[in-house]
Amino acid sequence: MAFKSLTEYSALNWNFKPDYTSKMPLMVKHYIKIAWRNLMKSKMFSVINVLGLAIGIAVCLLIFLFVNNEFTADSFHKNKNEIYQVLRYAKIDGHQKSVAYLSGLYGPALKADFPGAVDKVVRVLPNNSLVAAGHDRVFNEKKIFAVDPAFLDMFSFPLILGNDATALSNPGSIVLTETAAKRYFGNVRAAMGKTLELDKELQLKVTGVMKDVPKNSTLDFDILVPIENYKNAPYFTHWINNSMYTFVQLSPGAKIDQLEARLPGFMQKYMGKEMAQYGFNFSLGLMPLKDVYLAKDMFGAQRHGDRSIIYIFLSIAILILLIACINFVNLSTIRAVERSREIGLRKVLGAYRKQLIGQFMGESLLITCTACALAIIILYFALPFCNQMLGYQLSVDWTRPAVYIFIVSIILIVGLLAGSYPALFLSGFPPVQAIKGKLRLGTGGTNFRQVLVVVQFMISVFLIIGTIVISKQLHFVKNKQLGYDQSQAIVVRIDNGDLYDNRDLFKQKVLNEPGVEAVSLMSGEPGGFFDTYFFNVEGKTDKWSAHTEYCDFQYVKALGLKLLSGRDFSTGLPTDTTASVLLNQTAAASLGWTPEQAVGKWIQNTKNDSMRRTVIGVVADFSFESLKQSITPLVITPGDDNRLVYIRLKGGSIPATLEALQKDYGIAAPGYPFEYSFMDQQFENMYRKDIKQQKLLTSFSILAIMIASLGLFGLAVFTTNKRTKEVGIRKILGSSVSQVVLLLASDLLKPVIIAAVIAIPLGYMAMHAWLQNFAYQTRLSWWIFPLSAVITMGIALFTVCFKAIKAGRSNPVESLKVE
Repeated sequence: MAFKSLTEYSALNWNFKPDYTSKMPLMVKHYIKIAWRNLMKSKMFSVINVLGLAIGIAVCLLIFLFVNNEFTADSFHKNKNEIYQVLRYAKIDGHQKSVAYLSGLYGPALKADFPGAVDKVVRVLPNNSLVAAGHDRVFNEKKIFAVDPAFLDMFSFPLILGNDATALSNPGSIVLTETAAKRYFGNVRAAMGKTLELDKELQLKVTGVMKDVPKNSTLDFDILVPIENYKNAPYFTHWINNSMYTFVQLSPGAKIDQLEARLPGFMQKYMGKEMAQYGFNFSLGLMPLKDVYLAKDMFGAQRHGDRSIIYIFLSIAILILLIACINFVNLSTIRAVERSREIGLRKVLGAYRKQLIGQFMGESLLITCTACALAIIILYFALPFCNQMLGYQLSVDWTRPAVYIFIVSIILIVGLLAGSYPALFLSGFPPVQAIKGKLRLGTGGTNFRQVLVVVQFMISVFLIIGTIVISKQLHFVKNKQLGYDQSQAIVVRIDNGDLYDNRDLFKQKVLNEPGVEAVSLMSGEPGGFFDTYFFNVEGKTDKWSAHTEYCDFQYVKALGLKLLSGRDFSTGLPTDTTASVLLNQTAAASLGWTPEQAVGKWIQNTKNDSMRRTVIGVVADFSFESLKQSITPLVITPGDDNRLVYIRLKGGSIPATLEALQKDYGIAAPGYPFEYSFMDQQFENMYRKDIKQQKLLTSFSILAIMIASLGLFGLAVFTTNKRTKEVGIRKILGSSVSQVVLLLASDLLKPVIIAAVIAIPLGYMAMHAWLQNFAYQTRLSWWIFPLSAVITMGIALFTVCFKAIKAGRSNPVESLKVE
């Protein structure tokens, strides 16, 4: 509260010191009233402070929701501390890799061999099936789990209807989530006791309905069926066929390290012979359920988070909140001059310094509370957009104490930290100078403010550099020559028994369509998964490992691969089916052969080939995996392990061709929906994490610059007001508007220039490290860094000039009347 003159207080007893301890509630009320009046008196500064803090807090709230969800994944299971996932570990290409899949034989054997340590075992077989409720409600369900009966006992997925202990005990039962129950029967209660048909042959009765699976659950499903229905499948009869997850729950008092110490003997007992025969070496490990969701590089994980994304989120939250707090400190400090008489009079009236500190800290907390309320409103409207950007459904659960604890923590931390320097600074003014209005901030205060501005814009430049480099890298990856023809190509997955049995019929019908250029059946799609096998090789004593593609004879033509030597598979030579292979250039080189030398050599798959195969040709390297990895050896083998149909379309009427393909699909797999994806969609899937990082950095860079610009605008207003008389004198002496603008802008832009100079090397180092995740990298072009600085300075210049031009155009006569 500012005072016009000392005469307002002439009637006061200057020796009176109020008893603050006996009137604490009244004093607090008084402080709040004073704080509110000060907010209303300087509306522009208050809006900048509140809006900047609100945006920063809204970002923190958003990131808290995300990080809390990620770090509390699977925490809702009551047995979470006793549940472990059994993983296979293999050393491939010199790297230790973990695989989530095991065969169906591991679970029962673990329970039988370790009765004192393993209490329960649950196998989870991910599946997709055609599910029908009559003729009108038929869906190709992609989130079906075939599980052991103990699934609902080990994991805490509560049933709304049904009995946990018996819902899956009968092979003819099926359990649905709420969403699935409504999809088939309209409401939850109507589902109980009804019958669903699975894959047009299995009749299952609904014996339970459960709540929808939480978004941060490692296991994600809509339907549960008893695993007993699949007991005759190869992955239940052969140790080498791996296709399901295995979880164990330890017995009370069991020691995990003791159990893991016995696993090598377990593997040798059941897999020793096959490992020696095929040349590979697997080991088993147990990963706590609480670590599975954020496990890195686990092949086959159904659903998992990413620690790098979490740390990026946390870093961004801290940086943006730091920028907002810097605004608060700067703007609160520069307003000290305006409140100098108030502070001096309070000291003369007997206010102690700690009481002044309490008042200003209270004002800081009031501003933070106001900003926090606005932040919640911003978050409410921003969540739909954020969910779309993240591909992650976030919501605020107001029933959870953690939300309130976080909000209160933010208010206290931001309010106290952001308000501490202004409070200490303002309360330390000498009362005589303050009352006389001769208070000056001094060079120390000015330098401190400039340092804070440097930090703000350094963060902004850093984020802009990151945005440009990530965008440039993803554009480079998307447009890189991959070595195969992906134009107008679609992938149809062979995900049901009917299509698998009739895949040759479907292929022939597709080939007859006028809008189709080429078709091939294959096991792995470019950018997707490729099996790794071990081979005996001519002239080599050690077994050699390579990725393997099982395909038909049209593989090279469909992908448009280039032959470097030899020939392609030929339908005129039926022996090619069992006696021939193609290698990529890297495979030949890894064996010490040129493309020409490789032709005529033999290799033999230790697992699947009973006889040697002759290398009939070598194709030019193509990027069959992610561009984050260098091209690795690939063996292309004719075979029936087909998991997808690769269809390359001709230019022209693609919609008509797709409609014709749908009819062909209906003949080969009647009742199943025709589902396909274009190859360019693979880019989105393969680099989803990096695209997410790009979107995040772009959005948060905009927010960071916006908050920093708000603070700079406030400084510009203060500086301009402070130099109003100087501007008037300069204009009378002949200075132009442009000269006045340059004068006012130069001082304010100096810290922005310093920020750019500091941020550029930091940005270079950070982006150079990020690009190491890619085997094929864009150049860190020199223009990226000055461009980032120019963008930041341009925005800062616009912010400053907006006020400076207004000052330059003002009437000098009015300017001279100031003070």
